[in-house]
Amino acid sequence: MKVETFETDGLTTDAFLGGKVMLQQPRDGYRAGVDPVLLAASIDAQAGQTVLDLGCGAAPALCCLGARVPGLQLYGLEIQPGYAALGQRNLVSNGLTGKIWQGDVSDPPAEMKAQSFHHVIANPPYFESDGRIKATDGGREIALAGETALEKWVETATKRLRPRGYATFIQRSDRLPELIDAMRRHIGALELLPLLPREGRPPRLVLLRGRKDGRAAFQFHAPQIMHEGLVHVEPGNRYTDRFDAILSQGAALHFSA
Repeated sequence: MKVETFETDGLTTDAFLGGKVMLQQPRDGYRAGVDPVLLAASIDAQAGQTVLDLGCGAAPALCCLGARVPGLQLYGLEIQPGYAALGQRNLVSNGLTGKIWQGDVSDPPAEMKAQSFHHVIANPPYFESDGRIKATDGGREIALAGETALEKWVETATKRLRPRGYATFIQRSDRLPELIDAMRRHIGALELLPLLPREGRPPRLVLLRGRKDGRAAFQFHAPQIMHEGLVHVEPGNRYTDRFDAILSQGAALHFSA
């Protein structure tokens, strides 16, 4: 658990979306990869809407979404005080409007529970807390493996949605059955997008979204391929044109390619 505020010399400043976002991250601790960028790219938000990111960390997803869609009101919830403060700093430094609350997904602060949002997004910890080698950095370990069940993440997300609002999750493919089961109990109109690392490979990540009070049939969208070629070839690890535009130019990731 990272309680204290990060010191400046313990941070790096990293460019996302080809420099559209400059994100401060801990030199030693949890550092954002492509996953929150992909999550942000998949959100079909419009200027004037509100977005809540559960477990937002240093706010990479919020900053990337705010850079792509100007005029959003951005909010986050983060259990670790040090990361929550860093996320607030990143919103401000990137010229974005919003607020990061410190608190637990299973027991959010009253101010957050008094509000509802057009979109709720989440990149929950990918691993369960038991049965794995733990990260040496405590802050990174909490980001990777949490005590809170996926069911509670989905329940909190749904409660905080406005009527007809959208909840979108990114998660490891091996936890998809658990995530679908939880979302079907709380929200409707589910849509699934598998993300394939390469042609012919099984998906490592999936995006799953649902709509509050939605009644549409389940949609299984065609998988989208992230990297060119059947195998990794050095040097480089080239993305397909679509994902290069998403990650380096801030393009949207549409569920229907």
